Amino acid sequence: MNKILVCYFSASGVTKDVAIKLNEVLKGDLFAIVPVDIYTDADLDWNNVSSRSSIEMQDESARPKVREKIANVDEYDTICLGYPIWWDKAPRIVNTFLEENHLDGKNIYVFATSGGSSVENSFDELIETYPDYHFVRAKIFNRYVSRDEILGWIK
Repeated sequence: MNKILVCYFSASGVTKDVAIKLNEVLKGDLFAIVPVDIYTDADLDWNNVSSRSSIEMQDESARPKVREKIANVDEYDTICLGYPIWWDKAPRIVNTFLEENHLDGKNIYVFATSGGSSVENSFDELIETYPDYHFVRAKIFNRYVSRDEILGWIK
């Protein structure tokens, strides 16, 4: 039996919208990666080098705290991990999530949202940073992804 968990980090709601659509197709369980300190609009201002997100992304060791771990991670065979692309990478909170949840032996499919970046660099960095995890493939989606696009990626 292949039990699926769709987990995502979404600062503005776009990745959440995609995760919900993906989960409707996959019929899995949904898990939001929620920071202890919620990001404000000022925190997300990528044009401001002093904004929280800018500072975190410049610091490879930054690990923003998350509210909770997956309680029953052993039940899942497949993890669909979603996040927005920040500075051509996964936000640092995704690293926190990956380091606090033991995903060894899971098939991890990455989906990302972006206004213009691709997913390849962030995906490659995750593979390099977490070599013991089995990352299968990655796809970039926008908020308006169709059911057919999701099914095409899954197949």
